[in-house]
Amino acid sequence: MSSQKSMAATALEPKRRRGQLRVAAIIDAGVSTFIEKGYDAATMTEIAARSSTAIGSLYRFFPTKEALAEAILARYRDHMEEALDEIAARAPQLSPVSLADALVDFMLDVRPERAAAVALVDARSDGADKRMMLRRAVRDRLATILAAASKTLPRREAERVAAVLLPLLKIASQLARENEDEAASLVAEVRELVRLYLARALG
Repeated sequence: MSSQKSMAATALEPKRRRGQLRVAAIIDAGVSTFIEKGYDAATMTEIAARSSTAIGSLYRFFPTKEALAEAILARYRDHMEEALDEIAARAPQLSPVSLADALVDFMLDVRPERAAAVALVDARSDGADKRMMLRRAVRDRLATILAAASKTLPRREAERVAAVLLPLLKIASQLARENEDEAASLVAEVRELVRLYLARALG
């Protein structure tokens, strides 16, 4: 995959609501296709069919598969940052239990987009660097949330807690993929672990 800068220059951003809805449908179809098939095996023809979009219209918005992949990664970053910033704004009023629930729910909500983002990042030549950048961005926002939740928690300690917290949240997302009978109880176990950890770290 090419760099984000070059791909961002080729994607068309629609001004009208109808075009925006069409782009959203294409991105949604791209997410599900990349998750199921992987980046290399996914085709623009299949993505067009899944989004009920004429292939010509798809290429008008996204001239290449790389451009679509970059749009998916950009939407994931935006969604992730907005959701975590919203939690940070509420953090001073949340108990450790409520904060733990908000963070676990966030990770479950972004699970489909995160799965697609991981697949796309892994397909890049700079995938390892990109993964590290995303991980650092999430950890930094988690540290900001923790510092906001406890005004006595030093920033360095908040960063240390965030480094432990992020893998726990990822485990909740991974266990949610288990079969339906087991997933809910497994996620509940991780949720309780996050609650206990934050109660200790913030208490």
